[in-house]
Amino acid sequence: MNARTPGQPHRRKFLGTTLAAAAGTSGWFSSRQVARSNSPNEKLNVACIGSANRAAEDIKGVAHEEVVCLCDVDRKYLERKHQEFPDAALFADYREMLDKEQERIDAVVVGITDHHHAPATIRAIRAGKHVYCEKPLTHTVHEARLIAEAAQAAGVATQLGTQIHAEDNYRRVVEIVRAGTIGDITDVHVWVGKGWGGGERPDKAEQPPAHLDWDLWLGPAPERPYVTGLYHPANWRRWWDFGQGTLGDMGCHYMDLPFWALDLRHPTEVAAEGPEVHPETAPLGMKVRYQFPAGPHNASPLSMTWYDSKLAPTKVAGQRVKPNGGVMFIGSEGMLFADYFSYRLFPQEKFTGFIAPPKTIPDSIGHHREWLKACRDGSPTTCNFQYSGRLTETVLLGNVAFRSGTKFQWDADKLQADSADAQQFVSKEYRAGWEVELEPAAV
Repeated sequence: MNARTPGQPHRRKFLGTTLAAAAGTSGWFSSRQVARSNSPNEKLNVACIGSANRAAEDIKGVAHEEVVCLCDVDRKYLERKHQEFPDAALFADYREMLDKEQERIDAVVVGITDHHHAPATIRAIRAGKHVYCEKPLTHTVHEARLIAEAAQAAGVATQLGTQIHAEDNYRRVVEIVRAGTIGDITDVHVWVGKGWGGGERPDKAEQPPAHLDWDLWLGPAPERPYVTGLYHPANWRRWWDFGQGTLGDMGCHYMDLPFWALDLRHPTEVAAEGPEVHPETAPLGMKVRYQFPAGPHNASPLSMTWYDSKLAPTKVAGQRVKPNGGVMFIGSEGMLFADYFSYRLFPQEKFTGFIAPPKTIPDSIGHHREWLKACRDGSPTTCNFQYSGRLTETVLLGNVAFRSGTKFQWDADKLQADSADAQQFVSKEYRAGWEVELEPAAV
């Protein structure tokens, strides 16, 4: 812990050397020996940070292991989940949990607010624990790179909570795209009709309920007073201090498909448009355009456009679409639309009688089970932090462009935008005791 005055912000140490692009999906697991389980019955000892809402679903995914620790800043949530796992040790502060229970924990599930993802995950990784973290992987672009590199160096098994990645439809779409069915892909459109944004900070303060540790909930974020229902438990996503709006919530799910199918790495240019930028809250409707270079599955440079909330389209490339969510690949030989559980090829008359290519991507054993297997034997996961770190960086760069109001060129190796206005949103400051920074030996 840092000895600075409580509440004083600390500027994170930036990477002092040029950063190489994150490693690819294959060969991600280091040569370090996989940690042996500390559980006497060969089940993994899992610690769960967050116990309600999305975290409750993640706990279901690991409930057949030994859940040895539960951590939540809301005592009501914690005690409710404790009824299911009466032998689990209870904590409000994950820093204390990782310190006190380090010898007992094999793996950690992080299912809390976005602004806590990196502080919790980096501490777990540095303790040598395998980590499953909800999306987006981090709250800033810089954190995503740091987490990906730390995980690879530590040789721990990792998985991002993009559960749809394990479903059959995404796998079949990837195979169709990579088979060249619609030719050279030059444009991808991604959208979701959901909206997290808007609102003003009230000029009042309330006493937090006795069951909620408000200071721990704020954690690395700037101090602000509690207001009933405005942040906890659900509305935090709309506030820049805690979440990343609709793009942060849904981008990793929907952009995951083109990222996977085309093996995308990093954009070279990012621009965004939408309503007037609000300093506190995300917009209810935004459009982002990313430019990518040619890659292993797109011979030409690629443009990828994101739309959300009020700007979600009803027609893409001449085809009527539902604004609730989807992906449209546009190639030289046709188009492919996909959502979570279905796909269609256009023009329909051209693809009448279409026969899908042979399956080359094995069916998933389950998104959480894939990670748990990797914890045991070092087998690869499809959403490890090297892959999902790149995905998260790209997603969050859209908000960097929107908040800065600038189109910028992006140097991924250096984590550097050619705009100072944009660069200020690549990283952030932390309250003392919650820093996410390089360890001295790694600087």
